[in-house]
Amino acid sequence: MDPSPLPARWATDLTVLEASGSHVERHDDHLVVRTPRNPGYHWGNFVLVTDPSASDDAARWLARHADVFAEADWVSIGLVGAPTPSAWDGHGVELEEDESLAMAGLPRLAPCPQGYAVRPLTTDADWGARIAVELAENEESGEYEASSHERFVRARTDIQREVVAAGGALFVGAFDGDGRLAADLGIVVGDGLARYQDVGTRPEHRRRGLAAHLLGVAAQWAATQGVTRFVIVTGVDNPAGRVYRGVGFEPDRPTWTVYRRPLLAG
Repeated sequence: MDPSPLPARWATDLTVLEASGSHVERHDDHLVVRTPRNPGYHWGNFVLVTDPSASDDAARWLARHADVFAEADWVSIGLVGAPTPSAWDGHGVELEEDESLAMAGLPRLAPCPQGYAVRPLTTDADWGARIAVELAENEESGEYEASSHERFVRARTDIQREVVAAGGALFVGAFDGDGRLAADLGIVVGDGLARYQDVGTRPEHRRRGLAAHLLGVAAQWAATQGVTRFVIVTGVDNPAGRVYRGVGFEPDRPTWTVYRRPLLAG
């Protein structure tokens, strides 16, 4: 990765996306990111405002998004600079601050909870279990229309498997005594940096230390790929932030997203 003034969150987002075949179109004060193989991936097809002083120009960036993603029924805009919340009021979007965490050196390796087997995801069954979990979570929440969400999940999974096969990523899971996927995460590496992806633990397996253990396992692999700095992102109100700080992560520059979900049919 070339030296960049971007916060670690956005810099590593671009590393992950470009490793996945996304295209990044650079302009003086913003980037346009496209993922042709997964047009329904909202954060693979978005506008990133790179000029901190332009974060309040809501009308301009909404118009720019509509121009470059004319077929999109969502809005996804990233911000480097702190916005004035009122600048985005009345536009039907959600403005959220994310907590970016980073550290130099390896995260602490927490012990593996008893009764679980931890290994990389390698087989069709492993990846199929991961897909099934994502689809079940969306069915329960009703957040996204089912068929379009399934297309997104399957396309993204296919790309992730290709990155793993090329040696640029590892996805690792913890399986319970019955062989069911209890927790999993991914890590993508590039030019000395690593970015964690999709950290998740099924509700019945939470608060046992699985995520903390998997963070350390993935970091050990990343270190063999020359990684010296690790980055992870979560919502500012997400309790998972305590887990990440517990293994050594510290706050990096904050970032913001502007998002509008597609309307559900009916």
